[in-house]
Amino acid sequence: MNEQIRDKEVRLIGENGEQLGIVSAKEAQRLAREAELDLVKVAPMAKPPVCKIIDYGKYRYEQARKEKEARKKQKVIEIKEVRLSPNIEENDLNTKISAARKFIQKGNKVKVTLRFRGREMSHMNNSRHILEDFAGQLSDIAVVDKPSKVEGRSLVMFLSEKR
Repeated sequence: MNEQIRDKEVRLIGENGEQLGIVSAKEAQRLAREAELDLVKVAPMAKPPVCKIIDYGKYRYEQARKEKEARKKQKVIEIKEVRLSPNIEENDLNTKISAARKFIQKGNKVKVTLRFRGREMSHMNNSRHILEDFAGQLSDIAVVDKPSKVEGRSLVMFLSEKR
């Protein structure tokens, strides 16, 4: 802003938003001083750069307000985790499925982890059907985001809400 603008010429926008055309930076600074306002570079990457004659404090306040509004409208999607074991019983599996259903209905993604311990590691491929059943039970409201894959001592699958 003001004296920090080092460009030879700039495209100038007046205090009321009118185009004043391409002028030298010194001329633009003089016009800003006469209006008792600041010369602020609003589009530095343009050829030539765009400068505006405005009150800098008010400009900063408006920018902060726009950023705050953008953050309000943003939806943060959390990833909830459901852990299973390869020898899980039917009722326990149904409980985990209902928990995952609640998470998905709230708009979160669900990470389903099938953990293996000790000798269970040798039967990893035989346990893939548990994750497939899990996804099948939730197929009415969820879709498989990332199919099951081995990560260390566990099989991991991601589910997200159907669009």
